[in-house]
Order: sequence, then structure tokens, then C-alpha cells
Amino acid sequence: MDLIPSSGPHLHIILNHIPIVGCLGVLALFLTSFYLKSEDLQRSSLILFVVLGLLTLPTYISGAAARWAYQGRELSMEVIAAHQDAALLAFLFIGMTGCVSWVSLWQQRRFSKISCKNLGAVLVLAVISAYQLVATGSLGGTIVRPNLHESAMTAEGSGLIAWIESVIQSLIWAWPSMEAVHFIGMALIFGVVLLVSLRVLGVAKSVPFSAFHRLLPLGALGVLVNIITGMFFFIADSGRYVAMDGFPPKIIWLMIGGLTILYFTVFDEIWAVKSGDEAPTRAKVVAAVAILSWACVLTFGRLLPYYGDGG
Repeated sequence: MDLIPSSGPHLHIILNHIPIVGCLGVLALFLTSFYLKSEDLQRSSLILFVVLGLLTLPTYISGAAARWAYQGRELSMEVIAAHQDAALLAFLFIGMTGCVSWVSLWQQRRFSKISCKNLGAVLVLAVISAYQLVATGSLGGTIVRPNLHESAMTAEGSGLIAWIESVIQSLIWAWPSMEAVHFIGMALIFGVVLLVSLRVLGVAKSVPFSAFHRLLPLGALGVLVNIITGMFFFIADSGRYVAMDGFPPKIIWLMIGGLTILYFTVFDEIWAVKSGDEAPTRAKVVAAVAILSWACVLTFGRLLPYYGDGG
């Protein structure tokens, strides 16, 4: 038996509890921050929502891999389809929660406060995410343990994934248009990461880091655009993507790269770098990792067509 499970079902079993338990726990922490009027707890909650948004990506992808692994077995494909539709909605809402949380963190660092509208949006999205994640997990439990939830075996999906597949496959311009947008998003990400990281590494020391901090929303926008277009690619051809040897490394490096952007957004030590200052050693290490991680995302993404089916 492998020390690190590599099959879709095994990876999904390991990962699928993280978004559910994590969202419920962070939501409780977020509500506690209001009760205690603690900015530190509030900030920690927002950071964790961003991290959860990133962690939900491999969870969803491993779920699709599990679906293809279960194909042909004596399992209810209707329930699997319903589970996938619910999982896509859960991914959508926890992703939006992470996005609004990141904007709130950037706003707090830039203007020393977070708007009440942003906090309210995070709360509403987190509650919807928690509900959707629990519903998704409940449906997932019926797939391999149908006798425990017999009533759920009649569940029907919304048809969301099937509709997205049909739209992308029926429009001849859909795939090339998304490819073009995906490349633009990658250019935004890598351009911003390179500029910010080079400043941290000592280039253009006459400019304070706070000036480069203004560029981070452009990089975050690129991440959002690429995740959205990437998910459309994945949904339209998930069987091929989960079989590619180069796809898991791309996702791993994407998550690492996302964490580096989060570091540049919120940490005090990097924000304190003024004109003429040398960045701390830890910041330089993160900057080097940022360049490496997004370069790897770009490289693995470009090489995906050449990986075949992983056989």
C-alpha cells in the first residue's frame, strides 16, 4: 500500500472533510470575533477562509477523479451526479467566500479598516457555503454507504454540470475564447508576482513595498479568472484532465502560489518595508517561492496537452 494514496477515491476521502469541518469551524471563529469584538480573530478568520477556498480546489478535482474511478460499478450514477452538482455549488460559494475575504484583508491592510458590507458579505457567503458543504457531504456518504441513507438514493441533481458541458461542447468558439482569457489571466498573475517579488528581492529599492501592494488586486483578479476558466475546462473534459500526470503538480503549485499572494497581502513585516529598506530574509524566501510556484503553474499548464492520458 502506498504511503501517500494516489487514487481518486482515496484522495477524495482524505480531502473531502477539510472544507466541511474547516468551514464550520472558521464560521464559528468568525462569529466569535464579532461577539468578542476582536480584530485579531476577525483577521484570522478571513485568512482561513482564503486558505479554505484554495483547499476546496483539489477536493473538488479529486471528487471528479473518484467519479471516473467508480464508473461502471454497481453504484447509483444519479446520486453521483447529484453529489457532483452539489459539490460544484459548494465550491462556488466557498470560493466566493475566499475571494471576498481576500478583498477584505487587502482593504484592511491598505486602509486600516474593513467595510461593514464586506464583512456582511463574508458572513452570508460563509453560512451558505457551510449549508451547501454539509448537503454535499451528506450526498457523498450515500454513494458508498447507500444503506445508511436510503431516502437519499432517490436524489436528483440539478443538471448544472451536464448543462455546462453541453454549452461548452456545443459552442465552437467557447474553448478558444476561454483559452485566450486564461492566458491573459496568467499574464496578470505572473506579471504582478514578478514585479512584487523582485522588489522584495532587492530590485527598485527606492520604491516602498506599499506601492507594489496596490498591484495585488490585479494578480488576485488573474487567479480568479484562471480558476473560473480552468474549472470550465475541467468540467467539460474532466476524464482527460484527471488522467494527466502533469495536472496534479499544476494544482499543487497553484495552491502554493496562492498562499504567497496571501503572505504579500497581510503580513506586517513585508508591509513595513519602506523606501530604501531591505526586505526580511523570510520575505525574500517567500518571493523566490512565489516566482518558482507560478512559473511551475505556467510550465505544467503549457505542457498539459503533451501529457496524454497519463498511461
